Formats: sequence, structure tokens, C-alpha cells
Amino acid sequence: MADPALVDRIPPYLVAHSSPPDELAQRLIAETAALGGVSQMQISPDEGSFLTLVARLTGARTAVEVGTFTGYSSLCIARGLTDDGSLLCCDVSEEWTSIARRYWAEAGLADRIELRLGPAAETLRELPREAVFDLAFIDADKPSYPIYWEEILPRIRPGGAIVVDNVLQGGQVVDESSTKENVVAIQRFNDQVVADDRVDVAMLPIRDGVTLAVKR
Repeated sequence: MADPALVDRIPPYLVAHSSPPDELAQRLIAETAALGGVSQMQISPDEGSFLTLVARLTGARTAVEVGTFTGYSSLCIARGLTDDGSLLCCDVSEEWTSIARRYWAEAGLADRIELRLGPAAETLRELPREAVFDLAFIDADKPSYPIYWEEILPRIRPGGAIVVDNVLQGGQVVDESSTKENVVAIQRFNDQVVADDRVDVAMLPIRDGVTLAVKR
């Protein structure tokens, strides 16, 4: 059991002992932080390192992301893809993704990342129902996670991976009496995923919880 007096010191320690964001990524992080409270939707640097490593370890060439925000997660994923790789990003905000577009261009990744604005469920349903993706990242509205899961999983190749963010909900996921919409949604989603015999799953305590699922 972690010492409560040390818990708050763990996140910066994790960041300090993970591959650091480069100067471009640091500027994106800073610009996003300047947006105020909404910046909490951005993934942490250690989670960014994790996404890059998962992409590299799986040899991912094609990837899809649900929930792009200002583009830090997509930047991390795209940098981990093969040289001929491509990433499809799904989001609803022109304002936030306009920041992402600037950084993709500066990173030399604009020609490898496609952004589709609109409800992600509709975007996914319009894709061919074939196993064409090697990697997926889900980090959007929590009540819709089951929909994204069911649309993405058939489109992931065997051996491909799905990474899902915010599966611990600040620890509230273990509170069975919670009536908060996001908490209840994630509780149900987590139960759904662990019972899905199409994947092997590990839930990891990275920041607000990350589930890594590999398709059988």
C-alpha cells in the first residue's frame, strides 16, 4: 500500500522517469494548459510515452483515435507508427483540433494524420467493417465508450491493440454506490471489456487508468 504522504509525489516521478516530451510537444502541452480547466482532457506525458511505445511494439501502421482534443495523444501515436503509417482522428471540435493541426504540420506529420470532424460513432460506422487497424485509442465521452468499442474492435486486426483512457475515474470506479454518470458508465464498460472473449486485457494504473486490450 502506497504511503498517503507520498502519493502526490508519484506522478511527477513517473514523468521524470519516462521518455520526456521534446520541445515541440512541450509547447503543445503549455498551450493546452493555458486553455484553463478544459486542459485536464489532455493525456499526461508519461501516458504519451506509453502510447508511442505501444505503437512501436505492435509495429502499428494504421491507427484510429477517438477524442483528439488539441492533439498531444495523436502526436504521440503518429510518432510511434511505421514510416508509412497513418492515423485517423475523430473529434467534434474545430476549435481544439485547429491547435492539433498546427502541431501536426510543424512535426511533419500532417500528411499522415486524417482528421474527421463529427460524432465519432457515425465516423466509425461509415468505415468498411474490415480488420484494417493495428491500433486504436479511445479517450472521449465516457457514456459512448461501449459504442466506440463495438465499432472499433471488428476493425482491429488480430494481435492489434486498443488503449482506453480514464478507466479509473479518479478512483471512483470502485465506489459501487456512485450515481455519477461517467463513473457508472465506466464501471459498466470495464465489466463489458473484461468479459469480452475477443480480447486479452490488462488494466494499468497509468494516471487515471488505462486499459490495454489485444485482439485474439
